[in-house]
Amino acid sequence: MKSPTKRQMKSASRLYAVQALFQMEHSSLSIDKVRAEFEDHRFGAVYDGEEMIEGDVDHFRRLLDDAVNNQARIDQMTDRALVAKWPIARIDPTLRALFRAAGAELIGKDAPPKVVITEYVDVAKAFFPDGKEPRFVNGVLDHMAREARPDAFA
Repeated sequence: MKSPTKRQMKSASRLYAVQALFQMEHSSLSIDKVRAEFEDHRFGAVYDGEEMIEGDVDHFRRLLDDAVNNQARIDQMTDRALVAKWPIARIDPTLRALFRAAGAELIGKDAPPKVVITEYVDVAKAFFPDGKEPRFVNGVLDHMAREARPDAFA
């Protein structure tokens, strides 16, 4: 298998970050334990004969750290983007993890908001290939991006 590009590795790190945040919420494991498990056992692992792409370790670590350290702020941004009767606590846990990872990236300002939205809509498609969730994710992230980075939409 040829080496993944930097862009493919960043995309993979986003998917892994969503999985790691989901796992942290559904276990009693610390960020350090989950991070180590992913870096040691998921990046480049082989499942059912398919090799998982290597993730960008630095990007993965930054996403996890920023999502955990800014969780209250990100969850509030997400709540404001959701309709009033759907607080973040009521949405699918996979989507909650996705919004936290994407929110971390939006407030981190490393990537343009449109790139962040496109990347996480693709992550949503990976988890929900036949559902309406990717469109939902697109709308919520657009709202969050406009709040976090209004300058990018001026």
